[in-house]
Amino acid sequence: MATVMSMHWPEITKQQYEQVRGDVKCETNVPKGAKFHVAWFASDGFHVIDLWDSKAEFEQFMQDRLGAAIQRAGIQGQPKVEYSEAHAIFAPNV
Repeated sequence: MATVMSMHWPEITKQQYEQVRGDVKCETNVPKGAKFHVAWFASDGFHVIDLWDSKAEFEQFMQDRLGAAIQRAGIQGQPKVEYSEAHAIFAPNV
């Protein structure tokens, strides 16, 4: 079942996000199980919504690639992460 991962991490700056993004290279080396990613900065900080084939595949990506990139960027704090099973998926023109 597809899994939605929602993350809120107030401590991340745009510069840190771009550093991690460049380090991990998801656009050119797509992680196994990744379906969709959107990130934004709001008045309360950094947010992400991802769609993955499974929670386990996101956790494997975090362990294998993302965690080390976060450390190299010097990001502090811990994110609030929530997982939910996707009920319906619709992404026209993406």
